[in-house]
Amino acid sequence: MSTPSETPHEPDGVPAQRRLALNEDWAATVVGLVLLILVLSGLWPGWLVP
Repeated sequence: MSTPSETPHEPDGVPAQRRLALNEDWAATVVGLVLLILVLSGLWPGWLVP
């Protein structure tokens, strides 16, 4: 078991797990917005998007 003094400090104060979760959230948001734009512009049929 590690103690807090043994864990490496992140430069921005955000743990690596939380930073990864933020990246996944933003990736999902961008993909959703791209799909929305494609459907609304008519380039992608709406029935293909679940």
